[in-house]
Amino acid sequence: MPAPVRLGIIGFGIMGERLLRAALAHAAEFVTPVGVWDPAEAEERLAAVAPAVPMLASATAVIEACECLYVAAPPAAHVPLAEAALAAGRAVFLEKPLATELAAARGFVAGAEASGARAAVNFPMASSPAVAQLAAWRQGLVPEALAIEVGFATWPRGWQQGAAGWLARRAEGGFTREVVSHFLFLTRRQLGPLALQEAMVRFPPGDGAETAIEARLTAGGVPVTLRGGVGTTPKDDHNTWTLNDTIRLRDWSFAERRGADGGWAEAPDAMPNERMRPMVLRQQLAGVAAMTRGASHPLATLREALEVQEIVEAILASG
Repeated sequence: MPAPVRLGIIGFGIMGERLLRAALAHAAEFVTPVGVWDPAEAEERLAAVAPAVPMLASATAVIEACECLYVAAPPAAHVPLAEAALAAGRAVFLEKPLATELAAARGFVAGAEASGARAAVNFPMASSPAVAQLAAWRQGLVPEALAIEVGFATWPRGWQQGAAGWLARRAEGGFTREVVSHFLFLTRRQLGPLALQEAMVRFPPGDGAETAIEARLTAGGVPVTLRGGVGTTPKDDHNTWTLNDTIRLRDWSFAERRGADGGWAEAPDAMPNERMRPMVLRQQLAGVAAMTRGASHPLATLREALEVQEIVEAILASG
């Protein structure tokens, strides 16, 4: 195998730490973390997680040290950091959304596509075994209708409270950008181009993120209904992606289909998301290495991420 790709990480919050841990524990043959930078006080936490990985002095230092930059900073920093890395000849692996403004996202994608940039976006469902199972079950099934539902006890979710400063705010946060986008990406991959028909969004007073959404879309011509809300479930996070009321993805990682008795039956190898996540991240990082080398990979493209963001922002603008 070729030498592992040198991976730099900017942003050492939840996602930066999660990917770093996966790189070290599950994907060492694909990537080698060479440096991290975060403007917050994160040196002690990095030292506890990965004492051999240095906290570098700046974003520029991380870009200089790596072959591929993972951008896990808040959304407002995504485009500036990605453009700096691409200008330096690096590959880029981005968190979503691409930007806080659609015009910036469109301009970035157009420029990156025109230059042949090596760039991809972190939609883990591109590498999910549960999604692969759904795709296998879909063989011979004519899509007729899709229903997407997401619910949360609170927003942000319990494990995200450290990032509430932006996740709980209307400008950059909210569950539609953070969670619904994953299911829209899945829908785009499985069924085809997305088109929004109508939408409703409810916001609290002030600058808080949305508390409820409803929308009707089509995906490759297939009707799609979407609902989401905060305070609708006692669970931290509950979601379903249900095609033809016949097969579905539940709670991120459970592929299920209707049994002869009319109930839902899990795939034989189904497992909770906490157990599946390392497998998914390993495959994502294998894709990062392939993308960096200019080889084919399953990762979400910039164009797919932009199409998802267009729908997300249209839903949020409906309020």
